[in-house]
Amino acid sequence: MSDALKHECGIAMVRLLKPLQYYKDKYGSAFYGINKMYLLMEKQHNRGQDGAGFASVKFNVEPGTRYISRIRSNKSQPIQDVFAQINERLNGVLENNPTQKDNVAWQEENMPYVGNLFLGHVRYGTFGKNSIESVHPFLRQSNWKHQNLIVAGNFNMTNSNQLLEELIELGQHPKEFTDTVTVMEKIGHFLEAEVADLYLRAKEKGFSKKDASPFIEEHIDLQKVLYRSAKNWDGGYAMAGLLGHGDAFVLRDPSGIRPTYFYQDDEVVVVASERPVIQTVFNVDFDKVQELERGHALIVKKSGDTAVVPVLDQKPKKSCSFERIYFSRGSDAAIYEERKNLGKFVFPKVLESIDNDISNTVFSYIPNTAETSFYGMTEAAEDVLNQQKTAQILAGGGKLSAQRVTEILSERPRFEKIAIKDAKLRTFIADDSSRDDLVEHVYDITYGVVKPTDNLVIIDDSIVRGTTLKKSIIKILDRLQPKKIVVVSSAPQIRYPDCYGIDMARINDFIAFKAAIELLKDTDQYSIVDQVYQKAIAQREKPDSEIINHVKEIYAPFSTEEVSEKIASMLRTSEIVADVEVIFQSVEGLHKACPDNLGDWYFTGDYPTDGGHRVVNEAFINFYEGNDKRAY
Repeated sequence: MSDALKHECGIAMVRLLKPLQYYKDKYGSAFYGINKMYLLMEKQHNRGQDGAGFASVKFNVEPGTRYISRIRSNKSQPIQDVFAQINERLNGVLENNPTQKDNVAWQEENMPYVGNLFLGHVRYGTFGKNSIESVHPFLRQSNWKHQNLIVAGNFNMTNSNQLLEELIELGQHPKEFTDTVTVMEKIGHFLEAEVADLYLRAKEKGFSKKDASPFIEEHIDLQKVLYRSAKNWDGGYAMAGLLGHGDAFVLRDPSGIRPTYFYQDDEVVVVASERPVIQTVFNVDFDKVQELERGHALIVKKSGDTAVVPVLDQKPKKSCSFERIYFSRGSDAAIYEERKNLGKFVFPKVLESIDNDISNTVFSYIPNTAETSFYGMTEAAEDVLNQQKTAQILAGGGKLSAQRVTEILSERPRFEKIAIKDAKLRTFIADDSSRDDLVEHVYDITYGVVKPTDNLVIIDDSIVRGTTLKKSIIKILDRLQPKKIVVVSSAPQIRYPDCYGIDMARINDFIAFKAAIELLKDTDQYSIVDQVYQKAIAQREKPDSEIINHVKEIYAPFSTEEVSEKIASMLRTSEIVADVEVIFQSVEGLHKACPDNLGDWYFTGDYPTDGGHRVVNEAFINFYEGNDKRAY
């Protein structure tokens, strides 16, 4: 993606189902769970590089012994920093106690991070907060093991204000106003209520206070706790939690917006935000890794009993299509095929743009995430060229010379690596006056392969703000002196903000929105902007369920092609010599390519939750009033 976007985060959980001695005997180390957590988190570093955290729970230790360990980092390489610190602590303990290096029971009792249950998190600071206090997992402490709560999640809530008010109504005084704290305190409140009910039952059965704890731990109904906690949540989420005595859960939102996958055998239960991560780390087949059903929770009891249970009523499945287009690693077999199809399905528009002239066209891509969709586009180009070859041969009626047939058959589409990303320049910090000049040099280009008679087609996975295209990519491509530059987006036009985890909160950041506004000015229809503002303001006091996305009216007077043409004119600066055209994937093509991930609200404005419609209107109000704040 030419414009950098940030994703909220990724989760990883491992529950060891055997005693630690088993892993020592089979795999040579009691640190098996820690090692697997490192791999799970490192394989998901694409999901978050601003912060990382790790927590572990020991099951069978004596009172007075620390049984929860947690470490977090917001360093420049947070995952490596977390595990470097863990390794330093473990090695330090073993160096001071060399006789215990093979004593698993002693290690479990005395060494931090060595445990039976692990939770990890990688994070992008979507709200611009990257203090250590903002890094997951979060910990809600108690002197009762079963009331210790560790939470980490991949989520955004659209109704944080409402959730905060509900906590206040419950008599709480939250220490922070953040999604994570609000969610954790909500779960914590109903966990305490569940414990109180079980304690009364234990008393009725004649248990002492000491003996009540094991009874409570065995009978905690996490399904009920999660339902009571989450019934008013509005957002996209994959929420993971550990209880201090050893229960664990992962809950997915009712629309299936945020991804969650799990795997279980007789040794482990594993959860991650991406399927191939589990496949790679545990060397298991594609069909062994399951997707957690939307609105369901995976619950693992301390006993090891595991179940997937319904928690919230399911809504229509609207899994985030951006996961497939860009965020998730492309090593997933299904995602790889889908990204190829995105390139393939947009190709007919490309062919029309170049007047079917494949011979005088160079095809390339913007590294690195558009590479797979480029492969799909190349296959489509080869198919079309083969059809053209067949037509030429048939038209010859058997009278073509062998040389001419050979010439026809030897023709190939011209695929080249034109843009090369200089990653080091990404991290160079400069003052505003010189930053634009640096941006122009983020990409190097390959000279000598494009002729002045050529079209240059270059595919990107998506176009969000268009900033890098305008300030860098199109300028450097124009140096190659093609007659026409065709920029292709494998995704449709991004028109509306996201509010479920992707850092796309401000509507006036989007090049498609800016183009629509300019078209309204060009066609003397700018009064629509005022009308939409008034309608958005009028809805502020309505409940979310009654709010309508009036921002759609901004785009309604224009076809997709008209908006694309305007985007092209806005990206083409005065010094550009070549013609510039911008082509976007259709929404229909997106759904055809990604049939199981139909979440398309950033393209269509059709939000899967009621809170999304309020967010998009608030984003428009912010634009209209000149406020550069987030809409949620």
